[in-house]
Amino acid sequence: MDASSAAGLAGLIDHTLLRADATAAEVRRLCEEALEHRFKAVCVNPVHVGPAAEILAGSGVAACSVVGFPLGAVTPQDKAAEAAGAVSRGAAEIDMVIALGALKEGRHDAVRDDIAAVRAACRDRVLKVIIETCLLDDAQKRLACTLAAEAGADFVKTSTGFSTGGATLGDVALMRASVGDTLGVKASGGVRTLEAARAMIAAGATRLGTSSGVALVTAGTAPGEY
Repeated sequence: MDASSAAGLAGLIDHTLLRADATAAEVRRLCEEALEHRFKAVCVNPVHVGPAAEILAGSGVAACSVVGFPLGAVTPQDKAAEAAGAVSRGAAEIDMVIALGALKEGRHDAVRDDIAAVRAACRDRVLKVIIETCLLDDAQKRLACTLAAEAGADFVKTSTGFSTGGATLGDVALMRASVGDTLGVKASGGVRTLEAARAMIAAGATRLGTSSGVALVTAGTAPGEY
């Protein structure tokens, strides 16, 4: 897809609202903006995915729910149940947070099994695995990408936007090198300008998670926490 055009860029954007105090009216407005600009998806917390899916039904814009968000520190069974619930309410995509503590402890099977449990619960829906790059060293980032691929993920994603840092060009390039052409790479956290968005895509991102989608496709900038 040609990200040099507004339409091409819009097709790579997950229009995102993950604030704890997000209201139903704000989610509806988010969906309306996504429909107007033809974004790839709307990404919301599980409580909002049902209404979002209803608004977006038949439009080609996907409803996306986060799982185990933002810490990833819940059991595989709970993540799987959360994912299955989101799918039952209309989620076409799931963004899950990995078991970061297990990764740092070297419990690779536990990390892989955690992702695989959500993969099974998602069935044929798109699964993106958030590795929270700001908390990992480069070797851990590469390992997280490998484990996500082995567990059947469709994408690896840089960040929740709620930790100590967001996407960087270096991390996107590292993740792309780690997964090759087999998985998508989603850059999220701090992508607020057109220049930043295009740089992330040039580094290897095939999806952008941002609350600034409207500003990006209208060549503007916007503040925000995500």
